[in-house]
Amino acid sequence: MKLLETVGLTALRQIDPEAAHGLALKALNTGLGPRSGPVTSDRLKTSVAGLDLPNPVGLAAGFDKNATALHALAKTGFGFLEVGAATPRPQPGNPKPRLFRLTKDQAAINRFGFNNDGMDAIADRLANRPAGAVIGLNLGANKDSTDKAADFATVLTCCGPVVDFATVNVSSPNTEKLRDLQGKAALAALLAGVVAARAGLSKAIPIFLKIAPDLTGDEIAEVADVANASGIDAIIATNTTLDRDGLHGPHQAEMGGLSGQPLFEKSTRVLAQLSGLTDLPIIGVGGVGNAEQAYQKIRAGASAVQLYTALVYGGISLAGDIAQGLDDLLKRDGFASVADAVGSGRSNWT
Repeated sequence: MKLLETVGLTALRQIDPEAAHGLALKALNTGLGPRSGPVTSDRLKTSVAGLDLPNPVGLAAGFDKNATALHALAKTGFGFLEVGAATPRPQPGNPKPRLFRLTKDQAAINRFGFNNDGMDAIADRLANRPAGAVIGLNLGANKDSTDKAADFATVLTCCGPVVDFATVNVSSPNTEKLRDLQGKAALAALLAGVVAARAGLSKAIPIFLKIAPDLTGDEIAEVADVANASGIDAIIATNTTLDRDGLHGPHQAEMGGLSGQPLFEKSTRVLAQLSGLTDLPIIGVGGVGNAEQAYQKIRAGASAVQLYTALVYGGISLAGDIAQGLDDLLKRDGFASVADAVGSGRSNWT
């Protein structure tokens, strides 16, 4: 991490977390941060669900909710970006404060509630996206929607032409009854609607499904069964957790989804179990804060990884550092490519 970035992070941690996040996006857009583009090598180049990636380290949804920093983020070390979540209509989300740092745990709790500018505004920004970057959109549902399942298809129809992939997010804990859509029948119907909407696009794009880390073993198996039969292209494991075991500090009991280091083991075990139940590629998310953790996710069964919360503590240059470190680890262990390492250590997590 560069000295300027260290100083900036120290200053940002002295103010309200959500305000600090907004300032960080503005700083990126003014030219601060890495500018050399994605870290890549022959070992790091990989393909996931038909998407050619310069490296398998992606930005998770939530960092750039409204697609306002696409050009700046494309110049960082990430191999791909996911923005959103976007809902059909703009919505303010839950009352503030709704984002809390757990510094001792290198974690965060949020209860944003899908605050965003709505699909039309986000689609306009995505239409002016940087050339060459791989960019996806997290699909969401409005809080007051009477048909949340239909909202996902609505957003895909609007934004599908200007993204490379779309993620069905039924795993946020901050929209009432959203996680109920992970049940077998409800999920099958929802995905059928999204896949049908994709068929109406001028160009088909991969559809990902993002699941929660709090599913039981039987529920994970049900999700795998539905995903395998649905026609989607990949699974993202996992979203934030409702678990609060072992946390520290004054915000440990705040309502919302927990992300960051405490989620690493739990989310990695879910992806390892899932990888034994499907041939679909899996994107591993949850607690990735260094190259070793990214490597463990890949060896547990992930074809790529994503991160977000670690940037609060490690800065935006962390993406490139992790990609470079991952390249070194692959070389050390004799893997010629990321794909060769996928699942090579799954038994350690099951």
